[in-house]
Amino acid sequence: MTSPAATPASPDPSSAAGPSSPVGLSVHTVEIDDDDPLLSLLPTDQTVTWLRRDEGLVGWGVAAEIRPRGITRFSDADKWWTETVARADVRDEVNEPGSGLVCFGSFAFADDPGDSVLTVPRVVVGRRAGRTWLTRVGDASYDVRGDEAEAPEGVVFSDGAMDGEHWMAVVAEAVRRITAGALDKVVLARDLVATAARRIDVRWPLNRLATSYPMCWTFHVDGLFGATPEMLVRRERGLVTSRVLAGTIRRTGDDERDLALAATLARSSKDLEEHEYAVRSVADSLEPHCSSMNVPESPFVLHLPNVMHLATDVAGVVHDATTVSSLQLAASLHPSAAVGGTPTGAAVALISEIEGMDRGRYAGPVGWMDTTGDGEWGIALRSAELTGSSVRLFAGCGIVADSDPEAELAESQAKLVPVRDSLTAG
Repeated sequence: MTSPAATPASPDPSSAAGPSSPVGLSVHTVEIDDDDPLLSLLPTDQTVTWLRRDEGLVGWGVAAEIRPRGITRFSDADKWWTETVARADVRDEVNEPGSGLVCFGSFAFADDPGDSVLTVPRVVVGRRAGRTWLTRVGDASYDVRGDEAEAPEGVVFSDGAMDGEHWMAVVAEAVRRITAGALDKVVLARDLVATAARRIDVRWPLNRLATSYPMCWTFHVDGLFGATPEMLVRRERGLVTSRVLAGTIRRTGDDERDLALAATLARSSKDLEEHEYAVRSVADSLEPHCSSMNVPESPFVLHLPNVMHLATDVAGVVHDATTVSSLQLAASLHPSAAVGGTPTGAAVALISEIEGMDRGRYAGPVGWMDTTGDGEWGIALRSAELTGSSVRLFAGCGIVADSDPEAELAESQAKLVPVRDSLTAG
């Protein structure tokens, strides 16, 4: 078990802090008259993003930060945030979800090594229901606009940990284990590597993703970026919701054909079984924290530009909001059957044994939280990790007894399309 590393706000002397005792931050939020697209405000470096249809939050700079690791990464981050909030001087003239002091986080899928990050930007701009606000920590400046991002050059794609043939063999092995009764479902992921001629500006793929997938949550935290369709948990003023996606079919681009495929998906016993496991795991995890819950009996079909998913929105009323933050709820839900499998322990063990790669923060919780513990945490799907001129793209598929390796490979390729397309200049 590794101790977390905490970083204070180096540009702001008021935030100098030790590893577990952050000194008080001075925070001020005001409403501003600015209707520019939020992504257009971002500078080149140290940016964070959480957007859907140009509503949400963007930020830059680092006022304080912790990098927790291992099995205690969620509890270490939550404790650090509680201490940071307790010591902060916050003047919030807006009082909307996401105004005032906020943190952004991205957490590892696996416990080992479990490298994660929770960061407090020096500047945050938020937008909700026609209102736009500015939050600054200390004397952080808001007198610049981001320059225009340049398209990646010379992007070449190559296999990641294994090629398609090897990955299909892994899927076949998972099906064999499931058929033998070792588990009910496992989610297997694969990666793809993109290499550019020079450093990639993350704002380019973020803009492409936000434009092409407006119904998803476009995110960026510490190099991990993407457009996720799956809300792990949102907690807002006592209400908690979670969008569960499991069961996927690729779109053809022909509306009439896609409607027929959507009907096929809604009747597919394989996909309905996979979806039921995912919904049950979320409902079981949320139930201890809720005084009442609504779990729909059947899913709906969510239409995205590249694929369609079976989807269910689980909702509840939280009875322990004063003691359990949205991050703690996210931790209790992770890993759900949608990204791990069923039973969880057996599925995660099988992933570690046969998947053949380190997921890093792919399929882990990503999002933000405010001083009340309210926040939004998605699952880092349709995502990639950017390092300089290199990008690792990820996609995963739920494997059950009826899974066909070739069909699963095709599904994974469809799920790679959003980020893959976002890195091209076309």
